[in-house]
Amino acid sequence: MTNDNLVETSHAGIAVTDNGADGPAIVFIHGNSGCKEVFREQFSADEMSGYRLVAFDLPGHGASEDARDPLESYKIGGYAALTEELLGKLGVERPLLVGWSLGGHVALEMIGRGFHAAGVVISGTPPIQANIECLMSAFNIDPSAENLTGKRDFTDADALAYATHTSGLDGGLDSHFLAMVKRTDGRAREIMFGSVVAGEPLDEQAIVASMTVPLAIVNGAEDPFIKADYFDTLSYGSLWNGRVVRVEGAGHAPFLQAPGKFNALLADFAAHAQKTAKA
Repeated sequence: MTNDNLVETSHAGIAVTDNGADGPAIVFIHGNSGCKEVFREQFSADEMSGYRLVAFDLPGHGASEDARDPLESYKIGGYAALTEELLGKLGVERPLLVGWSLGGHVALEMIGRGFHAAGVVISGTPPIQANIECLMSAFNIDPSAENLTGKRDFTDADALAYATHTSGLDGGLDSHFLAMVKRTDGRAREIMFGSVVAGEPLDEQAIVASMTVPLAIVNGAEDPFIKADYFDTLSYGSLWNGRVVRVEGAGHAPFLQAPGKFNALLADFAAHAQKTAKA
């Protein structure tokens, strides 16, 4: 049975979905202007039975409250601190972290801060150094186009474009995901992107190069935001099977756009991570 709660934290009241299972925990962290419901296909998957599944809305997103201190919370480091605090309140220890896009950067930041995880899955998340040169190498950025990722105030057209590119389904779009893009506190986009350009996040290239807990990278083969070849230029300390997985038929959100393939991969990796943790 899945429970939905609002958990009080020092950053904001955080909306949480928790299936309450007794098994090892898998924690899902959504992307910029997203929401916890993007992981609905994992909560309903037979492959995930036996795992405690937890998803939550970041401050300023979804059903969570806006951040009390935006300049503190709306940054990758702030989101990492919030996630650590939230998991402590939920009694979640040594979970498998699944981070999508911004959520993947949050998961890597947590590892860099010393958080103890059973493993990490990132999707649509190029491990970067926080500078413009690296951002241009890792992401498909059109210098002549408006940067919606860091734009504070969205028009209806902006919201539709962003929601479609991040979580569109077979040319369509779930109305809830569009509503959640519109709901997002625009300061979250503006402050987060500004902090990255200012070089505040930890060096993710160094983090993945030195990681000892298992790391899986599962990208959509048609992801419009990332440069696939960039991942092949990095060094990894613990990359699952020594390769980046590219899911055919999926864009930026393979867990939503190709859930059958993603869930099978996640189940295999979760078993691998648990086995590694017990070794």
